Amino acid sequence: MDLGSIFLILALLVLVALFIAKPLLEHKATVISESEQEYSALLAEQERILNALQELEFDHILRKIPEEDYPLQRKMFVVQGAEILKQLDAFKENLSEQFDTNFKDQFGKSDILDENDSVASKILLSDDELDALIAERKREKQNKSAGFCPQCGAPVEESDVFCSLCGARLITKP
Repeated sequence: MDLGSIFLILALLVLVALFIAKPLLEHKATVISESEQEYSALLAEQERILNALQELEFDHILRKIPEEDYPLQRKMFVVQGAEILKQLDAFKENLSEQFDTNFKDQFGKSDILDENDSVASKILLSDDELDALIAERKREKQNKSAGFCPQCGAPVEESDVFCSLCGARLITKP
């Protein structure tokens, strides 16, 4: 081998090594707040309790646990799970309130979140209004059907020039 080709190969190896090592060298520290840590710990505890409860149920089915111990252990896990759920709900409510106050502080508009706002009233529909809108949309979709493709039999709409399934040109009425 020529000396120039050896230097070229070494240079390429160094470049590849630097490219591969770049993510390892750029260590970005992520800052996790105390509330995020607390929330993560609560979720982990909830998962641990659910897993323990599932194992207890499985062991009870397999008769590994005496009948007199099962109700006590199950009740203990259910009570612990309920406490964790209460803490998670309180945590979520607290986060929601913090978000609302931060939003109001940032944008200075408290009426954006107000239900009396015209945009909000248009978005918040009753069940009857929503059902009526859905039924109207279904009627519109049913009225658009213009028949079937002569080649493959797939349903086509009035505005279709080609079949969406097979691509055959549709016969259009003048």
